[in-house]
Amino acid sequence: MLFRGWGESVDGPWTDAATVVDHVGVPHLVVTRHALVRRLLTDPETFRPDNALDAVTPIPVAALRVLAGHRFRLPPTLANNASASHPEIRAIVAEALHPDRVAAQQPWLTGLVRERVTRLAAALAAGEPVDLYAGLAADLPLLVLARLVELPDAPVGAVKDFARAALELFWAPLDETRQLTLAAEVGRFHTVLRAFATTGGGLAARLRAAGHSPDVVVGALFFLLVAGQETTSQFLTLLLHRLAGEPAVRAGLRAGDIPVADVVEEGLRLEPPIVTWRRVAAVDTTVGDVEVPAGTSIVAWLARAGRDPAVVAAPGEFRPGQRGSRRHLAFGAGPHRCVGAQLARMEAAVVVAEAAPLLDGVTVVRPPWCPDNLTFRMPDAFVVRRT
Repeated sequence: MLFRGWGESVDGPWTDAATVVDHVGVPHLVVTRHALVRRLLTDPETFRPDNALDAVTPIPVAALRVLAGHRFRLPPTLANNASASHPEIRAIVAEALHPDRVAAQQPWLTGLVRERVTRLAAALAAGEPVDLYAGLAADLPLLVLARLVELPDAPVGAVKDFARAALELFWAPLDETRQLTLAAEVGRFHTVLRAFATTGGGLAARLRAAGHSPDVVVGALFFLLVAGQETTSQFLTLLLHRLAGEPAVRAGLRAGDIPVADVVEEGLRLEPPIVTWRRVAAVDTTVGDVEVPAGTSIVAWLARAGRDPAVVAAPGEFRPGQRGSRRHLAFGAGPHRCVGAQLARMEAAVVVAEAAPLLDGVTVVRPPWCPDNLTFRMPDAFVVRRT
């Protein structure tokens, strides 16, 4: 389960907390119950975020040398920051992603999605297969994020390749050859981020003006590019795939009987792009009935918590608006709750409203495939054809 925390594994029988040993022999306490997962995320004194960005597969010396050659560093900034600097850094990032600024992007995004949907609909009508990941969802969150925070001037493809390489390097089970390849790719783009951190405008300039070092600016940009856009494009793809198999939900959307926002929340509950998140026990404690020594790695199984029958009425069914649907933990909870939650919700609402009709009368030619990864789903394609 540890590297495939979705699909059949997420619905299988599990205790509230169980120890699982990973591919390199490290034990992790996997926590499944909604209330316990929420406790982990909202008590940073007992369960610290220090290991959130640690590589699941220890990085070998050769790959570390490659990263060092690019001056790669990830100091505590956002997800892995339990220090006194976190609230200020988070507040600066949150201001860049303020709900009012997010809402102002909606008309532009709606126009862009409509253009793409029109093009994809024409291709479907002509009998062509279309990839809704590549043709619609892959770069949308990055384009919106660039308008909100100002990002380095780099080709979209290069940014996407970097983000996926980072998700794989730090959260996937890997061999040394693959780690070397990924380290080179991540390191190259990290050099771009470092240059931008010293001169760039927008969010980078605001962090510098607050007195934060270039390393902190790079760390914030790194995390935004990895978690602030890649996860949303993953979610859009997973949600569209789920909707392809939910004709009654699509009919309710057409008729106006099912609100788009309810579809988005139910999608976050059942198809979260981030399926787990890590914490480390700072002191000897207990989780449920399990004694947890200080230093224990803890995996909060967000996807499983979203299917807790103590919280949601029909855990495995896609029922927008059902009791407990909005109590999912797809964005985490507590002081490290996803600062871009409102942005992700807006983007998903636009895509559902505009693109759901594309799914009527189609056959799935190629469902999304997700590689083994502790935390991220990383779908690679979603191909459909008109029946």
